[in-house]
Amino acid sequence: MKELRYLNKYLLKYKWHIIWGSVFVVISNIFQILPAQMVRHAIDLVIDNIRLYQSFEQVNVQSDFFDVFAYGILVYAVLILVMALLRGIFLYFVRQTLIVMSRLVEYDLKNEIFEHYQSLPLSFYRRNNTGDLMNRISEDVGRVRMYLGPSIMYGLQLVTLFGMLIPIMFSISPMLTWYSLIPLPILSFSIYYVNNIIERRSEEIQKSQSRLSTFVQEAFSGIRVLKSFTREKESVNNFSIESDEYKRQSLKLTRVQALFFPLITGLIGLSTILAVYAGGVEVIDGALTFGNIAEFIIYVNLLTWPVASLGWTSSLVQRAEASQKRINEFLRTKTDIISEENLEREINGKIEFNNVTFKYPDTGIVALKDISFEIKPGESLAIIGTTGSGKSTIANLIGRLYDTTEGRILIDDVSIKKYHLFSLRSQMGFVPQDVFLFSDTIHNNIAFGIANADDEKVKQAAKDADVYDNIMEFPQQFMTRVGERGITLSGGQKQRVSIARAVAREPKILILDDALSAVDTKTENTILNSMKKIMKGRTSIIISHRVSSAKLANKIIVLDDGVIIEEGTHESLFAKGGVYRELYEKQTQSAEVEN
Repeated sequence: MKELRYLNKYLLKYKWHIIWGSVFVVISNIFQILPAQMVRHAIDLVIDNIRLYQSFEQVNVQSDFFDVFAYGILVYAVLILVMALLRGIFLYFVRQTLIVMSRLVEYDLKNEIFEHYQSLPLSFYRRNNTGDLMNRISEDVGRVRMYLGPSIMYGLQLVTLFGMLIPIMFSISPMLTWYSLIPLPILSFSIYYVNNIIERRSEEIQKSQSRLSTFVQEAFSGIRVLKSFTREKESVNNFSIESDEYKRQSLKLTRVQALFFPLITGLIGLSTILAVYAGGVEVIDGALTFGNIAEFIIYVNLLTWPVASLGWTSSLVQRAEASQKRINEFLRTKTDIISEENLEREINGKIEFNNVTFKYPDTGIVALKDISFEIKPGESLAIIGTTGSGKSTIANLIGRLYDTTEGRILIDDVSIKKYHLFSLRSQMGFVPQDVFLFSDTIHNNIAFGIANADDEKVKQAAKDADVYDNIMEFPQQFMTRVGERGITLSGGQKQRVSIARAVAREPKILILDDALSAVDTKTENTILNSMKKIMKGRTSIIISHRVSSAKLANKIIVLDDGVIIEEGTHESLFAKGGVYRELYEKQTQSAEVEN
């Protein structure tokens, strides 16, 4: 229960739900116990008066006696019906307090986890896969809710019912009580044991289902590759293997479940038989009545489900504790990207790197080594280099998605660590190398980074990114839904929508991280010409492996293995005849060959 202590703050928050739920549980149990006593009185009434009724045979008063006798039975029947109705009403109140409480905690916990996810640094997402993050906020929280709802509810029912019922049973007959209770602990342990087996086999089925779903998803996503390489038959065979494994695991679970209910029914029947046997002995001895036997049988059945649920809820608590431990591991993970002074102010856009070295914490790869450069407000810098040279790392450091390992980054001569993160990032426009569009309309994707975006601003951003004409060709124009991850758009269209999204914010610092890699040379030139106007008056960083994208920049640096090997303007670097010129000539020749 140690890990589940984290939930105490929520239990305290919704304490009135628990208090009123407990009250309703007690009241519902009272209306559950009283009918058994009504049954006892009704049976004893019949047993005691049946002979008297028979003795009035051939006498006129027999019919009058029967009317009185039947009226008494009817009163007991109506009282039992009323008790059952009242119990149903209060059980409804029980669920409206305790189960609703668990749903409210589930809501709060999911929001807390998701909000915490948002605060964690990029390094956290490099270490953890998306499926695991999804499971903790869905599957694990769901298991925790089962502890907060059904476990607490049935636990309260068990404790209060035992506390109320056992004294009543002992007051009637201690021996009969002991006989009735003997099978119940065995029942509880059996359910606990079998339920754990069911849970383990259910998890195996879930894993098999996950593998099967993944296989099918990949087969459908890569259907063109499958058909191109004529691998349909092998794909069907592999699917059959996975499907057989799923069938095997399902049958194993079915065999256990087939024994589960007969086991419960058998132990309940054994408890009833013992109660009838022991009660019959006491009836013969004159210590009990037939009504007491019926009453005891009802009591035994009342205790059966709470005792049976004890094994089930124990298993729920165990699973909830394991799930909460996984949740707590993430909640205890704190971001190391924190502001030193929470400085909020409008920036001009001056950027300065002072002897910056960066090593990725999860892999240990040194991406940048003693990098220094300066960009004045309104100027532009192009960063050129091959794959893995450290270009994107510079973009991540400017956006403070990571912190430097050594050295300092200054913005407007102030350490980047002093700025409030939201204030700093809200004044930046970032176009990532790996374009991501949300499954929403094109309009909402472009307006994603700005509040209350008007249509004109969105349209102008689309024009600046040279994607406006493409959008207007769609039947629904800006209201066109782009599909999951922008699947309905081409690679070039996705990149240009991503550029429009960054431009629409009117940022002070604009970062293009290889943003033109998916467009052809002609479209690239068109976008770059449009961006001359966009870049005017704002600090711009163009990161690319294409030399052609660098021509707009006031200054160019060439990276190789995390080190600046050349620095200058396009003209000075070209005249120098070094790596930059070599890259330029190679790419120019390649473009001519393609044309």
